[in-house]
Amino acid sequence: MTAAELKNKETEQERIERWRAEELERAGYEPSAARTLAGRADVDLHYAIDLIRAGCQHELALQILL
Repeated sequence: MTAAELKNKETEQERIERWRAEELERAGYEPSAARTLAGRADVDLHYAIDLIRAGCQHELALQILL
């Protein structure tokens, strides 16, 4: 494997965070908020999505989760 291939290879943790961010964006979070939440292991993904689906404003959801 070349140095360029190693540099571009995602770690398992990076893949998980990318997937979590995509799910949060799909639920309605802004991209920057989704990335912040995705990188936090203490934030429950399902709870974060459920807050938005229940009608919680994004700003309030972030305050609750963070």
